[in-house]
Amino acid sequence: MDVSSLQSRYLDSCKKHEVLPNSAVLSWFYKAEIQKSEQGKCSIKFFLNQLCNADIYPLIDVFLAIDSSDVDAVDILHESPCNFNEEYVMPLLQTINLKLRVVDLHDMSPEENFLQVANLWTTTAALSKLPSLLELRFQNCLCCKDTGPCPASFGDKARIAFETSSISIRDATFQGFHAKENCGDLLSLTGSALIKEGSAKFDNLLHISEVEMSSCLQRVGSIEISSDVPPSLNGLSNLENKITDKEEILARAHMWDLKNGRPTSLKNYISHHHPSPICFEKHYREYMVVLLPRLEVLDNFSITKMDREMGRTIFSKYYEYLPYKRQNKESVVTVLQKREMGTAGASCPNFSKFKQSCHHGKSQCHFSRSLTAAKLGSAAWPLLHPLHTFSHIYKEGSKRLRARQFEYHPSDSRLMVFGTLDGEVVVINHESGKLVGYVPSANNMNSILGLCWLKKYPSKLLAGSDNGCLKLFDISHIPPIVSDVNYSAGVVTFDDFDQLTSVHVNSGDDQFLASGYSKDVALYDIFSGKRLQLFTNMHREPINVVKFAHHSPFLFATSSFDHDVKLWDLRQKPQWPCYTASSSCGNVMVCFSPDDRYLLVSAVDNEVKQLLAVDGRLHMDFKIASTGSAHNYTRSYYINGSDYIISGSCDENVVRICCTQTGRRLRDVYLEDVESGNSLFVQSLRGDPFRLFHMSVLTASKRPCSKWEIIKVNLLASSHGTEEHSHGQNIQSTFLGG
Repeated sequence: MDVSSLQSRYLDSCKKHEVLPNSAVLSWFYKAEIQKSEQGKCSIKFFLNQLCNADIYPLIDVFLAIDSSDVDAVDILHESPCNFNEEYVMPLLQTINLKLRVVDLHDMSPEENFLQVANLWTTTAALSKLPSLLELRFQNCLCCKDTGPCPASFGDKARIAFETSSISIRDATFQGFHAKENCGDLLSLTGSALIKEGSAKFDNLLHISEVEMSSCLQRVGSIEISSDVPPSLNGLSNLENKITDKEEILARAHMWDLKNGRPTSLKNYISHHHPSPICFEKHYREYMVVLLPRLEVLDNFSITKMDREMGRTIFSKYYEYLPYKRQNKESVVTVLQKREMGTAGASCPNFSKFKQSCHHGKSQCHFSRSLTAAKLGSAAWPLLHPLHTFSHIYKEGSKRLRARQFEYHPSDSRLMVFGTLDGEVVVINHESGKLVGYVPSANNMNSILGLCWLKKYPSKLLAGSDNGCLKLFDISHIPPIVSDVNYSAGVVTFDDFDQLTSVHVNSGDDQFLASGYSKDVALYDIFSGKRLQLFTNMHREPINVVKFAHHSPFLFATSSFDHDVKLWDLRQKPQWPCYTASSSCGNVMVCFSPDDRYLLVSAVDNEVKQLLAVDGRLHMDFKIASTGSAHNYTRSYYINGSDYIISGSCDENVVRICCTQTGRRLRDVYLEDVESGNSLFVQSLRGDPFRLFHMSVLTASKRPCSKWEIIKVNLLASSHGTEEHSHGQNIQSTFLGG
């Protein structure tokens, strides 16, 4: 199909959709036809600012036939504000498919869901839909304003001019990033690279990203960072001082001092500008190289064979492509077929092996995990939506409930309890959003920080407030209505524990522990309602969380801001701990794995480790990047049994999912209020005990109209946005408790 046929197709489509042909579009076809006759090759350039909404569907009809035409390339360009809905941009890009060459959206502010370039996972998922993409820029090289690799570094022969498909999106606002909150121009679909200015002989160095450099330097000492780099890159720690191959490369480039084992100043080596925030993600360049295998040029630097090898090494060390160590994506139908046939292999080359696999078979647990791995591989953007209860339950004076703590029910998959900042206890069906029970705040109940269900008595739950009030409720006696009437039926009141932050019931449901903003822990008898004992001076500083083991009624762990985690045994009348394990910062959270094999410890500012419960030895350090904030309180819990952990911090709007056996990152989930565009910060979080890769996150906004919401996250379902969030009140954050 020649250019004139495409023009005829466009006119026919305009007639079909009953719209007038755009004279600008006709002129583009005309110019392409002249170019074809003179040069033998032609490209069509479409300028978005000259289009309107009515032009989109006729153009899509044309682009559907573009691959079979003699048009060599299509460029999508933008020079001034658009007159059409910007959500049409992505369908246009996908329709052009193989002939797409350049996408340049300067000064454009598309809708938040456009490309959804928010992090490494969503970015690569969006860009993988462009199979002919060869060049990508999240920022510009200072000496390069055009496509292709930097000529100053690789020579003019290496430039990719006509054949390269490229994307460059600058100054755009995407999901999770806003121009007012980020330094520089927000997004240039072009990671930061380091080269020595005026030098062309260190070609091996040119592919090293600034983020990778920063990550590398974390192991060897302090570093002077340019003011152009966000503050999050300044929080570098002093670890082992080991010379690496990359450091030798840097030394040859006079950027690394081998004698003193430290870097020289980086101020003279930053050669990229207008970086996207994604450029500052750890291992950004390696991740892009591995997940976009057809890419040839990234940020004006060619992707070499060494880049790909290094990328694969870094990726396999720090990230999981699919859960449960699966290497390839697989459809759910295929997994179900294998389950029915009794085989786990990809194929059965001979009948004898097939019979053997059928005979031994695989456990139901294996296939459940296989199904979730297949589902997770197809869900690039997790489904996030607020708990429905917040949107329709009001108190007197039209005030909304403001959750401060929550817990899933241990045996009923439908139920969840949350305690509010005003001292209410609310039981809901989180599947339907219906209210199951409501306990109003008594005069002596403040913010609810401690909640724990009883396992043997599923209708009972323990609640503790920050002023020390402790009560046991029976939800079968609590009416499902919002009222100020206090019900005493089935309520047991215990002696107060001042400045309470945490409560936890043992596995026998006969005793519970309470800790708080003190150095003591109290043991209570559930049946008598009496305090049995007060263990004093168990730590040097306040004890934030106390947790019983899941299977032993005697073992419990405490985490304190004195940097220590301790394991105790009630049979020894806790005078000394079984062992003590220390963190570099104050500990915020500790919990046992469901099988009691491990202790998960979370300290301030993303220090998350897994210890062997038997003796406290380090089993896994998850190496989550720190922010440098002493108030970034981190909490982590297990999800999918003991397979993965979820971790979030109060100064960050991201939940990280990591494998407990490899430590590798599976996914990051970013939280944002789609109504206001503001980030939502993690106050608490829990994995759903009944559904693989489901969780709930208690979030808060730090904006003037602060919101406190429980966001349900389904990693197995895709969504291009969350439902509208409800409004909250302007309140101060509290960071105690789990």
